[in-house]
Amino acid sequence: MENITKILCGVVVSLFIAGTAGAATVKVTENISTSTTWTSDNVYRMEKQIFVLPGATLTIEAGTVIASTTGAGGSLAVARGAKIFVNGTKDNPVIMTSTDDVATWAKDASHPSGGDPKTGKWRAGANEWGNLTIMGKGLISASHFGGLQVGNNTKDPSGLNEKQMEGLTDPDFSLYGGKDDNDDSGSISYLSLRYAGKVVGLGNELNGLSLGGIGRETDISHVEIMNNVDDGIEIWGGTVNLKYISIWNVGDDSFDIDQGWRGKAQFILVVQGYSLDAKQGSGVGDNCFETDGAEDSDAQPVTTSIIYNATVIGNPIDGDHGTAWRDNARVQYRNCIFMDLGERLVKNDGNDGDGANGYGFNGTLSFEDTWKTDYTVTSNINPCIGCNEGEFNHAKTLYTTQTSGKLAEITDSVFFRNLHTDAYSESDTVGVTLSGGSNPDKNNVVISGSDSSDAPIVSITRGALFTSSEGKGVLPIISLDPLPANEALTSAGMAPDDGFFTPAQYRGAFSATDNWLDGWTASDAYGMTSTSSDGCDPESMASSTKVLKISNGDSGDVTVSVVGKDACPSEGVTVEANIRKQHAKRIEISPVSAETDANGNAVFTITGKKKGSAKVTFEAEDLKTVLKVKVKK
Repeated sequence: MENITKILCGVVVSLFIAGTAGAATVKVTENISTSTTWTSDNVYRMEKQIFVLPGATLTIEAGTVIASTTGAGGSLAVARGAKIFVNGTKDNPVIMTSTDDVATWAKDASHPSGGDPKTGKWRAGANEWGNLTIMGKGLISASHFGGLQVGNNTKDPSGLNEKQMEGLTDPDFSLYGGKDDNDDSGSISYLSLRYAGKVVGLGNELNGLSLGGIGRETDISHVEIMNNVDDGIEIWGGTVNLKYISIWNVGDDSFDIDQGWRGKAQFILVVQGYSLDAKQGSGVGDNCFETDGAEDSDAQPVTTSIIYNATVIGNPIDGDHGTAWRDNARVQYRNCIFMDLGERLVKNDGNDGDGANGYGFNGTLSFEDTWKTDYTVTSNINPCIGCNEGEFNHAKTLYTTQTSGKLAEITDSVFFRNLHTDAYSESDTVGVTLSGGSNPDKNNVVISGSDSSDAPIVSITRGALFTSSEGKGVLPIISLDPLPANEALTSAGMAPDDGFFTPAQYRGAFSATDNWLDGWTASDAYGMTSTSSDGCDPESMASSTKVLKISNGDSGDVTVSVVGKDACPSEGVTVEANIRKQHAKRIEISPVSAETDANGNAVFTITGKKKGSAKVTFEAEDLKTVLKVKVKK
């Protein structure tokens, strides 16, 4: 078993009885102190909380299954100063789950797990293993908790604040926070996290994915959380950006923000439901988005972020709010769908219940004024002490994510079948809706009535009513086609072409032709989501030329074509253009990402900046093609 040499000393390896020659179950029992690779020809089983220690890197190959023994408490935490690279692909995602989940997979002797990862059955379950936690060196605002000061932390953005991550038991490697918002903790792509959230103690539960102080150089895309005890994703401070996120049936908040997150997110699917028969917040879903600004609310940095293209489907029986706002949070939601919410679209929760103060405390903006104030306005309460413009903790450096609009807003969005008596009471107050109806000035549309033919998504099927022992009712979603329909097909505006966001002129997380859940998610494997509607899944891509020759200062166009079986054009596929860092001074490209048109084409313009050779890599899903560029004088 040659792959054992890639595993750190101290793990225990036992043969897995399967048809794959040399396949093994690798029991991981010790922290990872040297750079290590987990490979797809093994199954990994974490026996306890495993830490990737500072200075070490864990790389996980595409198609690798990490299936920890149900109830044993195995989890993975990446310490501050360590890195993780989860290299999944659409066809071969990385799956982190429990042995009980694997037991539902169809038998497949050729796979090291003994089952087919593309199969399985949804169960009411969670708390079967731990989670994935990543800790970094970005700024956080954790000055207080429970009304008490945390260590020597202060309310100004000194860069010295740090805090122990909830749910972790080793204090030596559980700290996050620092002064490097550009920190790089690695990258994650095509990762499915299932049945997680080990309960460590009362109020001390693990989220599906926990991100503490993560910097913007960390790349996270195509991540799924299916069933979890606590939150789906929780972010504490930092500047990390996220893209293509699916969160189903978590036991608390689906997307939770704390301690001054100043990042971006796009293409997010939230499906509320339940994971366990337990209290709301530990088994039955609570808020869809819960946004905390800072701890305490007059501390800095304060959450100042932007979210484009979210499809949010609540639990209409006993789900809580679509967006809950606390502790001076400043968030912009644009091009979104909010439907079937249990309670309010907008809810001012005042504070997070841990002794902190709410909006308006100590001279900060009131909740209503936050929705009226331009994005350029930064807090003058507890600013950096003695720092100069250009330094890491100056306001002009801390708050760069929002580039237009108001500090808090929900715009260019569609709302459907939110039937609670107070569904739009607070959204009326802050101008998102008008008298419970559409607000044309904000490009917001409230669809009247509740007929499914008017829905902003193609289809949704709910199962039988589940009532928890606490008395909370849930109508679980058993089948979903999340592609846009009706008012969601076209938006008034779209995300900026800024190097991260993808300009997409529709509302919600999906284009009319691309269900990006296909192929890699549990929801797809369990038969809960539909296949792509165009019937032309991408199989190959090519550029119109292999070598582009341009003069310095001149531009040239390159067409990238994406096709499927029998050369059918793949429409609505996102093509991203990447320039090697060492070549960025020689050329620039616009846009940096684009969706293919009805002919399967995306056009990019390349401009010469300096004589020399450069390379551009175009990527779409699992496909890649390279263009050489020669810049002449």
